Amino acid sequence: MPFKEFTLDDIAKHNKEGDLWIVIDSKVYDLSRFADLHPGGAGVLYTDSVAGKDATQVFFGLHRLEVLQRPQYARLQIGAIRGQTENIKPLGPGELSLVPYAEPTWLTPGYFSPYYSDNHRKFHKAMRAFLMEFVQPEAVRCEENGKKISQEVVDKLSEINFLAMRLGPGKHLKGLTLMGGIVKPEEYDYFHELILNTEIARFGTRAFVDGLLNGGVIALPPVINFGTPEQRAKFVPDILAGKKYISLAISEAFAGSDVNGAQTVAVRDGDEWVVTGTKKWITNGTFSDYFTTLCKTDAGFVVLLVERSDAVSTKPVKTSYSSTAGTAFVTFDKARVPVANTLGQVGKGISIIFSNFNHERWMVTASSLGAQRLVVEECLKWTNQRIAFGKPLHAQAVIRAKLAAMIARVEASQAWVENITHQMNNMSYDEQSDKLAGPIGLLKQFVSKAGRETAQDATQIFGGRGITVTGMGKIIENYHRTSPFDAILAGAEDVLGDLGVRQAIKRMPKNARL
Repeated sequence: MPFKEFTLDDIAKHNKEGDLWIVIDSKVYDLSRFADLHPGGAGVLYTDSVAGKDATQVFFGLHRLEVLQRPQYARLQIGAIRGQTENIKPLGPGELSLVPYAEPTWLTPGYFSPYYSDNHRKFHKAMRAFLMEFVQPEAVRCEENGKKISQEVVDKLSEINFLAMRLGPGKHLKGLTLMGGIVKPEEYDYFHELILNTEIARFGTRAFVDGLLNGGVIALPPVINFGTPEQRAKFVPDILAGKKYISLAISEAFAGSDVNGAQTVAVRDGDEWVVTGTKKWITNGTFSDYFTTLCKTDAGFVVLLVERSDAVSTKPVKTSYSSTAGTAFVTFDKARVPVANTLGQVGKGISIIFSNFNHERWMVTASSLGAQRLVVEECLKWTNQRIAFGKPLHAQAVIRAKLAAMIARVEASQAWVENITHQMNNMSYDEQSDKLAGPIGLLKQFVSKAGRETAQDATQIFGGRGITVTGMGKIIENYHRTSPFDAILAGAEDVLGDLGVRQAIKRMPKNARL
């Protein structure tokens, strides 16, 4: 049923207590009964710039568009202004933002890239539409309430083989239908995965990104790459299908970046290992069924696939991001693990764990890049609609300087990430391990540092809103609070920067002189 049409003169007659109408983006709202319920108090609504007026500019100086879309507020609309049309609309599923720098160059109309094909574009559109429709509402809820991702959403993700795609190209994709058949398993490459990793970061829900089966992304590759056919057949299908969950258990209170310092012990007892020790900051650990666990033995390190049991307990670790990530402290109290659950050779545990680090670090970098681009978009929108000293916020030179630095950082990061991704596409797994450990370490350091600088600039731009968990600056607050995770997870940035330089020094030609 169409809304009744009014003129601005009609609206002006309703400007007092008990009879209050306003206009927002051509829509007429009756706030007469709502005024006393307004979270900011009724007085705000009775000011001369709001009551009986077109309050579009005032509203968007205080609220996000999503407020108008909430059912309790949408039902307050009683009509529309004759001759006016709605201008401010949310992006539809799969739709691109037209805000400058909100999208990478390859998605910007009129620009070009040598890296992406038409299939990548189709995949991107389908993935963004899927995530906006089925995942974003869950991301917002879980980030706020701290609960694990629901099985209903996990099942929906499994329909498109989401976790399998997050593991990158490889033999694990054989026979699977990816993204409804948009891309064939043999055609899926690291740019498809890059698209996926950047898109999941666009919700401004950093902890949920890790809660979105990140445990499987980092814990399953040792099973796939070093497990026996029997191990893969037993464990991999249920994990990829979202029926079981897995975590990577390496870090300890005793050993973070110093992986060789791990103290968890595995002692052989017949056909079983007896595992004793603790692991800390284990992503998805609170709800995992399996733990890919680094243990110390008399013969060196070993990686065991430990199943949850009465001898394996987990408790949440309270960090600065939401508990939806399932960050856990894991205790192995003489847990008995079948020798059949040994991944690879005893004594080769460190090399098995290290073999997965390049992909994990690249993945963290990609999601950080997606989050930073969202922050740039938020800041450009805010400085355009926020009026300060009688002018848009971007009229201030200091604000434009911050925006320039933010844009430069995200575009530089994008270019480097795409370059590394191109190398990954053209190298074998062994070549990647040999040549890319250093560059990926330097890349992660650069992008994570850029992210924290951008978080700081964005917080200054948003002011008090940038440190408020809800409302206009909620995306900025979340990113400012959680951007340090990208500097720590998968390897501390200082350690990785040093790794990159040491790798470069090893490759210095012996005859190099000034």
